[in-house]
Amino acid sequence: MAGRTYSRTTEEVVDIGLSGKKALVTGGSRGIGRGIVLALARAGVDVVTCHRQDSPAVDSLAAELKDLGGEHAVLRADVTRPAEIARLVDECGTRFGRLDLVVHNAGAISHVPFAELPDREWHRVLDTNLTAAFELVQRSLPLLSPGASVVAVGSRVASVGVPLRAHYTASKAALVGMVRSLSKELGPRGVRLNVVAPGPVETETPVPAAVLERYSAMIPLGRLGRPDEIAGAVLFLASPLSSFVNGATLDVDGGI
Repeated sequence: MAGRTYSRTTEEVVDIGLSGKKALVTGGSRGIGRGIVLALARAGVDVVTCHRQDSPAVDSLAAELKDLGGEHAVLRADVTRPAEIARLVDECGTRFGRLDLVVHNAGAISHVPFAELPDREWHRVLDTNLTAAFELVQRSLPLLSPGASVVAVGSRVASVGVPLRAHYTASKAALVGMVRSLSKELGPRGVRLNVVAPGPVETETPVPAAVLERYSAMIPLGRLGRPDEIAGAVLFLASPLSSFVNGATLDVDGGI
């Protein structure tokens, strides 16, 4: 039963050594974050996650986690507020006493021509995607166990750029730089830091047919990714299977 993960289609059990680990995942109620939280819970990890607003997705996630068993919590927190990140980390300290995995998944995005990009929107996206990661990792340091893994969910656009998303691309590119530096600084104490960079992923938000067709034509696998496929990369980086992977950016993009 220890350290189980399941394939989407066969429910095949695979032991990757995660049972009993303790994790904090930001932005876990929907999309990629939800996929990560559920995959970790199925692997035997106890997970604390957060959401910014109450919604049916939050309630259904809590119910799914309860059915899976383990010690989990779905808490409300705005990651752009340092005090709320501190409260989130403190909760992990109270519940678990340590953290073996920290995943910064919470993110913000918008599509705005650069000439029209307001200061407040620049700061909203940077605060959510980058500054929150800084706050989260720094505040988690006292709880990180020897051999702990920190994973930042970045984006494939960080290395290619996308029109109308200069602020988003800048935040994700800076995330790679921060992780790369911290991997060198924290590596000596046995803490690994890596980035998972998804390509286009199909989530609960409907994708317009024209966009779906365009991306499918750009991706050699001919389709968008799924949240559970991004979660698989996070499981790998959280597990002993990746014990010598540090400072890396793992593109999970179907080869786009």
